[in-house]
Amino acid sequence: MTATTDGSPGTPTHRTPSASSTSEPDPVPSGGPEVAAQRAVQRAADHLLARQSPEGWWKGDLETNVTMDAEDLMLRQFLGITDAKVIAASARWIRSQQREDGAWPTFHGGPGDVSATVEAYVALRLAGDAPDEAHMQLAAKWARAEGGVAASRVFTRIWLALFGWWSWDDLPELPPEIIYLPKWMPLNIYSFGCWARQTIVPLTVVGAHRPVRPAPFGIDELHVDPSVPNPRQRKAPITTWDGVFQRVDQLLHLYRRFSPRPLRRTAMNACARWIIERQEADGCWGGIQPPAVYSVIALHLLGYDLDHPVLRAGLESLDRFAVWPEDDVRMIEACQSPVWDTCLAAIALADAGLAPDHPALVKAAEWMLDEQITRPGDWSVQRPQLAPGGWAFEFHNDNYPDIDDTAEVVLALRRVAHPDPARLDSAIDRAVRWNIGMQSKNGAWGAFDADNTSPFPNRLPFCDFGEVIDPPSADVTAHVVEMMAALGLEHDQHTRRGIDWLLSEQEDNGAWFGRWGVNYIYGTGSVVPALAAAGLPASHPAIRRAVAWLESVQNADGGWGEDLRSYSDSEWIGRGHSTASQTAWALLALLAAGERDNDAVTRGVRWLVDTQMEDGSWDEPYFTGTGFPRDFSINYHLYRMVFPLTALGRYVRAEPFGTAGHAMAEKGA
Repeated sequence: MTATTDGSPGTPTHRTPSASSTSEPDPVPSGGPEVAAQRAVQRAADHLLARQSPEGWWKGDLETNVTMDAEDLMLRQFLGITDAKVIAASARWIRSQQREDGAWPTFHGGPGDVSATVEAYVALRLAGDAPDEAHMQLAAKWARAEGGVAASRVFTRIWLALFGWWSWDDLPELPPEIIYLPKWMPLNIYSFGCWARQTIVPLTVVGAHRPVRPAPFGIDELHVDPSVPNPRQRKAPITTWDGVFQRVDQLLHLYRRFSPRPLRRTAMNACARWIIERQEADGCWGGIQPPAVYSVIALHLLGYDLDHPVLRAGLESLDRFAVWPEDDVRMIEACQSPVWDTCLAAIALADAGLAPDHPALVKAAEWMLDEQITRPGDWSVQRPQLAPGGWAFEFHNDNYPDIDDTAEVVLALRRVAHPDPARLDSAIDRAVRWNIGMQSKNGAWGAFDADNTSPFPNRLPFCDFGEVIDPPSADVTAHVVEMMAALGLEHDQHTRRGIDWLLSEQEDNGAWFGRWGVNYIYGTGSVVPALAAAGLPASHPAIRRAVAWLESVQNADGGWGEDLRSYSDSEWIGRGHSTASQTAWALLALLAAGERDNDAVTRGVRWLVDTQMEDGSWDEPYFTGTGFPRDFSINYHLYRMVFPLTALGRYVRAEPFGTAGHAMAEKGA
């Protein structure tokens, strides 16, 4: 789990495989690469089965970057709830992620990031690291060379303002009165993606209060000479959208001075009600850490005591984001992914040959059925007449089911022989109706909302970090199309519109952009199987172009890899160290395209076999998941298991679409 301090890549090692197996996949003929692949499948299936929880779910660690850990420590300092063991363990994790040049990256092997470095430095100061220690001097020097605190993102400077290290006057303004804007107006809260609105609403309260809890030290060593211009403060021409919104921000600062106090108090109380109404059963908000952190701060500023049931539950939920890879090391997950991990694990095991009525699959299906969401959430603002029926990503998140999880859960459930088929079929019917109802006007699907495509939220100076809208993406749309095809609905008008959109989105090089995975390999690995499952022949020009592109970017070692920098630098497209998950995505596309005997497939399979570890897993320090392109990256620790097992299972069983088609035939669909 721990990256090297210089960010250098880890080297996968090949160890002698174990011969034991309890998963008993179907046998394959002897001879050729199939035999070695079959052994790899057996080891991987055994490893994955052993990781299933007694309740039926799987969950791998969700690793991001040290800003999660730094902000957790700053929150505890702000609220006065520090714990020596937690501080020391978090500081050890933060130090372990520092590069040799003193900076902190946002993904393994990536370049230093000034915001992450500033936040990590401040957190270590809070943990007791002295500014004259070598690693701290290196960090401060690197940060100053990159522009210092002034060059950091808005969210970083908000945290610094909480302790008096930055002026609230020098931060963009977003008033709590935004809560009153009707949904037809630009910049209403529902024009933001769900993750952004959950963060912005509490932050408007924080910004309205402008609290300062003076810190026990200064951070002058992170600032550059004030005479040096800060590029973030330069105004764009008023003839541009950026220039317009910069001047709108000036007006909002002026409005703050003259806003009617009763209106502001009422708006903040409305924000508090909005926040509390969206608290989940486990005390969290949306199942993700940032909205939970800011919601706790906002409600506390509004007078909620830390012992109030709402805040007590919120703080307890934050503790559940902590992972302890060692007894004295603590890492904070930005989110937890049990539904996503469970459906992908079930698909992998079924496609590897596990019997549809195997207890592990039945138990997983039972748990997933219990997790289906049957009440409206924020998505119903745009679809008020649509009946619920989706699944969320996390353990407890009834407000924000997502289209992607729902499609993959359906694909998983179709592979299971559940003892109550009527219950399973009813759940699938609800899910399919909900997913169809969430289709956007252009025929594609976003992740959480329909038609969440306003161009304005990303223009706000306040929103300088990550995506704040949720437009349709090729990977999500592909998964819905694949789901529809598995249900025999490939000719449905909704499916055909999705296919048409996917074909129109193919890049000139033959690949598809990956919104939620890195990057073009993920997009292509999602789209090609969907198009093929929906009936496009392997000879279709779009599929041939995709195959040619995948062949062209295969690494010399036989694997595939793509660095996260491909989101901002075209030189990195399809380029990067080979990883187990990205190699599997490429193989899934090639197998679906009818390329099982292709030399590229043979070499890719061999790479997976040769890099498998003795326990049946793969080593994957590189981040292949995407939160926000260019800004927030994820290492899903179960990706290194579920996707290679799926690809190898389909290869050895010569089933390019897995077992979803068998399940459909058995149920008479």
